[in-house]
Amino acid sequence: MSTAELVLGLLSAGPAHGYDVKRGHDSWFPLGRPLAFGQVYTTLGRLERDGLVEVLEKTSGGGPDRTIYALTDKGRKHLSDWLADPVPPAWGSADEVLRKLVAAIRTGGDATAFLARQRASHLRRIRELQETPAGQDPTSSVVRDYIVAHLDADLRWLDSALDRLSEQETS
Repeated sequence: MSTAELVLGLLSAGPAHGYDVKRGHDSWFPLGRPLAFGQVYTTLGRLERDGLVEVLEKTSGGGPDRTIYALTDKGRKHLSDWLADPVPPAWGSADEVLRKLVAAIRTGGDATAFLARQRASHLRRIRELQETPAGQDPTSSVVRDYIVAHLDADLRWLDSALDRLSEQETS
């Protein structure tokens, strides 16, 4: 996921400070990992350096300094270009599952037990997602469906891998 472009997307609604950006991100992806404050401010600093956002105002009061950021024309174009560019198919999180499976097979580990544990973990996560009520935000059900579909595809692959290992063991 591209944090920089998501921050630009969040700022497209209007100027905001880092706390608003973080809160906006977390509301856009309620089923995902919350965005860390440090990552927000590091990203905003890079975007400012690259001319994609600008500082509109710095305020200091009884609490920490608040810096208000806004999208520049260059930032709007960058966001528009990013949204228009299709995402190339990638390995994603399955990469680690595949690496662990290959390592288990190559090192004499219990690949079948690993696949069974991974399958149970995927099933547990699908159940959690399906039991979580959809929020009012129209994107929450789309995000949940996307995650469930990917977990389901992983489950089909895990079952296929288990079948292949079982066939090889009986040969």
